[in-house]
Amino acid sequence: MTADLTQPNTGTGGVDGGVGVTALLVAAARAIETHRPDSLAQDLFAEHFVHSAPASAGWPVRIDQVPDGDANPLWGRFARYFGLRTRVFDDFLLQAVHAGAHQVVLLGAGLDARAYRLDWPAGCVIFELDREGVLAFKHRVLKGLAATPKAARVPIPTDLRADWVRALTDAGFDPAAPSAWLAEGLLFYLPGAAETQLVTAVDRLAAPGSELAFEVKLDEDLMAHRDSPLYTETRRQIGIDLLDLFAKEARPDSAGDLARRGWSTSVATPYEYTVRLGRGPLPEPNDALGGNRWVFADRRTP
Repeated sequence: MTADLTQPNTGTGGVDGGVGVTALLVAAARAIETHRPDSLAQDLFAEHFVHSAPASAGWPVRIDQVPDGDANPLWGRFARYFGLRTRVFDDFLLQAVHAGAHQVVLLGAGLDARAYRLDWPAGCVIFELDREGVLAFKHRVLKGLAATPKAARVPIPTDLRADWVRALTDAGFDPAAPSAWLAEGLLFYLPGAAETQLVTAVDRLAAPGSELAFEVKLDEDLMAHRDSPLYTETRRQIGIDLLDLFAKEARPDSAGDLARRGWSTSVATPYEYTVRLGRGPLPEPNDALGGNRWVFADRRTP
């Protein structure tokens, strides 16, 4: 089933319109971040995605379009979280390609425009995997802007619960060469078994010198903050119940699994990067972001 970017969330576990609208939410957050005077990340394409879909056409793309500004739990704190996450994963990918991993695989690429907005070294190839509807919408908007990617871009319409490995290798991915992998805002929505299969597949495809980053949420945190302002305001303002979209079963220890497979891993909270970069969300009571973790792994060259 492809994602439908033109309809509001239907609350069906993130396999149809809900994922599409959450992709638009991230795009709106990136647009707001882009226009901040202390911006952490720049994405000049993001607001065009927001304005091009009926589901999000009336959403803000600048913080001054939000009556209560940064005090708004959704368009203030939550959007700033997405801006921080974008910056951290941008930095991760650029560091990885400059270290020699010239194949970049974006798992669940959504409306990410990294192929167009980051300065890639010569020879980089960006593989974007997502549902056909998401990639088709992205293509229409970017084509309308006459946008040109800054690296070779290979969109791969596929369901990450299906045989995406074959689709990736058929599209030219070389398992013998180092690669950089990113699963940003993806694993929350996958059943635990699908997450394990995905990590196992990356382990099989990643040559020495490869790197991987992904985002997880602690099990005990998932439902503990259902009445957090971040969740309640997202439901009230744009009709998305994120907790209905998240997979509910116990999560696998993917970082530990990678370590057992010989990867070097580290786990960080977003707040560590807020301190490091000097801006971003900080902890608060009843904190829906408190269980979020960013995992970084590298398969060292022998």
